[in-house]
Amino acid sequence: MGHHGRVTVVTGAARGIGRAVAAMFAAAGARVVLLDRDGAALAEAAEALAKTGAEVMAVEADVSRPADVVRAMDAVAERHGRVDNLINNAGISRWKSPLDLTVDEWDEVLNTNLRGAFLCAREAARRMRAGGVIVNMASTRALMSEPNSEAYAASKGGLVALTHALAVSLGPSGIRVHCVSPGWIETGDYSALRPVDHAQHPAGRVGRPEDIARVCLFLCDPNNDFITGENLVVDGGMTRRMIYEP
Repeated sequence: MGHHGRVTVVTGAARGIGRAVAAMFAAAGARVVLLDRDGAALAEAAEALAKTGAEVMAVEADVSRPADVVRAMDAVAERHGRVDNLINNAGISRWKSPLDLTVDEWDEVLNTNLRGAFLCAREAARRMRAGGVIVNMASTRALMSEPNSEAYAASKGGLVALTHALAVSLGPSGIRVHCVSPGWIETGDYSALRPVDHAQHPAGRVGRPEDIARVCLFLCDPNNDFITGENLVVDGGMTRRMIYEP
């Protein structure tokens, strides 16, 4: 796969899915930029990745703040001259009854998850050449819901729509835009999961961050240039299973 030397920016890269994505791109030979608002966690993740011999750059930034995003992308362009891949992974959630959710809480989620992805995509695209790729990290919550997830679901649904809009707008510039919607991806203690947790997935197990990282590698491969504007659900088949309560 043609990732060697490609400048790959991963937001929300200090932990979880973002960290796994950054590590897998680095292992494939990409020049990886870790972006996160948690400075301490970001420094630890960057140091650990650099010890593997990867070329790593760390930028502390809050994607909900336009000035932070511009500053971060300027720093990437100053060091590397361009952006090849952007993985818009940064996101937060607020699980709270819609009757109690405040406007400030709603705005915080939407500004981080949706506006932040747009800001990063816009600034990265300005520094991309033909062959650039943007991957937005949505969720199966864009397609189905649990109670008290209104802000998160709205932000992820917006990301799916933003993806196909950007794909059409940026296509003439040779930039492809994708969306990945993970299902249950365990970022904590995988061994603590119960058999029933795995059994409810047609694939037979709960997902791992590396499952999503492999999909990002596939979508960003320059050889896969006939794929754009799609939302790829990666959930072990969970959203395809009909469940009837006894």
